[in-house]
Amino acid sequence: MLKAVLFDLDGTLADTDPLHLLAWREVLAPYGLKVDPAFYRERISGRLNPEIVRDLLGLEGKEAERLIAAKEARFRALAQGLRPTPGLPEFLERIREKGLLWGVVTNAPKENARHVLEALGLRPPLLVLAEEVGRGKPDPLPYQLALGRLGVAPEEALAFEDSPSGVRSAVGAGIPTYGLLTGHEAEALREAGARGVFRDFREALGLL
Repeated sequence: MLKAVLFDLDGTLADTDPLHLLAWREVLAPYGLKVDPAFYRERISGRLNPEIVRDLLGLEGKEAERLIAAKEARFRALAQGLRPTPGLPEFLERIREKGLLWGVVTNAPKENARHVLEALGLRPPLLVLAEEVGRGKPDPLPYQLALGRLGVAPEEALAFEDSPSGVRSAVGAGIPTYGLLTGHEAEALREAGARGVFRDFREALGLL
């Protein structure tokens, strides 16, 4: 029996990926890197910031921290007037009507997560931040922790993700997982383990 629904944040609750792409493009340009949509999907989307800058630039320590801080500050400046993914308000209302638990599991830094949730007018009962867990997606630990905090078994939950990395994290925790086509192709999400894919939450209402 379904008891809980878990959501990724960026690209799932709101289509923030174009803003992240633009912010990364601006901060990486001085290093001679050109961030187009394909580069973003393949090298950045769904990954933790320290991993991204280490992989792309070989940066660690204070220099990496400064670059990450600049990128995230730029993202928050761009992320004004955010709107939820189509169908999300109705989906959350259905969750409330059915008395289901819900929460957000994200690789986003705390400031970004709070900024996006506040912009969307959302106050999830549970917020699991990878940076506080110690391991981020695609590791299953963030979702395992969410299940533990909610007191539900994996088969009693559903997860929604927009990246292969996120899908692998939720599937790795044993949760039936569905992908949203906001940033990645259906094939990539299915290969990562998604049971199905939806353009937005209007198409997913039938799951509840």
